[in-house]
Amino acid sequence: MDPATIRTTAVELLDAYDRGALIAPPSDNHPQFDWDTAYDIAAEIVQLRCARGERAVGRKIGFTNRNIWAEYGATSPIWAHVYDTTLVYAKNNTATLSLHRSAAPRLEPEIAFKLRAPVPTGCQDTATILQSIEWLAPSFEIVDCHFSNWRFKSADSATDQSFHWRLVIGDPYVVNPASLGRLAAQIRDCEVALSCNDEVRARGVGSNALNHPALALAFLADILATQAKFDPLAAGEIITTGTLTAALPIARGETWTSAITGLPVAPLTISFID
Repeated sequence: MDPATIRTTAVELLDAYDRGALIAPPSDNHPQFDWDTAYDIAAEIVQLRCARGERAVGRKIGFTNRNIWAEYGATSPIWAHVYDTTLVYAKNNTATLSLHRSAAPRLEPEIAFKLRAPVPTGCQDTATILQSIEWLAPSFEIVDCHFSNWRFKSADSATDQSFHWRLVIGDPYVVNPASLGRLAAQIRDCEVALSCNDEVRARGVGSNALNHPALALAFLADILATQAKFDPLAAGEIITTGTLTAALPIARGETWTSAITGLPVAPLTISFID
């Protein structure tokens, strides 16, 4: 794609996001569409959002749960920015959120981290990666796809802001640097039960996120090192590391709870309105 087409495509995708509308995936009109072009479009969307006053405050990592790849035709993890306009802090682990202007939202229970320092590149030792973490928290990412029926080619996913719509953060647990080895094992082995209106709909484990949520962070640090159009990870960013269960459709009037056992965090509950 030439620069003008990249910008036009970015404008169309951001407009679909703003309106909760459906459009054709970019690959429909560009048979040679690839990952590099997809992230060129993603970078243009970041510029458009910042130009209108939004501020990037973190990142989301998607498709870290390989158990769901077949459902979406995914072939790789993906990432996108989180903004001050899309980040929500739950009060006492409870939040209420409007689904107004969403297209086909789904809910993902995740583990989020706040960075105290940049994540080292080329590192696969989870305890070492966790040295970069200030706190962890239960999180819900609400993902939304602006392609009909969640159907797209793999690289298209990066253009739709990696499906990021909202990120809800629960009460944080401050990381103790003296116990990172134990904490690394707890994060890997923790179990999550995702319930809707008090009925368990899905279960998962920490290792569903690229074998360990810290390894999802490592993936992000490494891919950013190859993407000159994006800033590397920095202290203060909020990073959510991918769903631990299937991503489930949500609707107005529902109340969902993510209960994580094996980590010192309380259940996170969200109710959807409008």
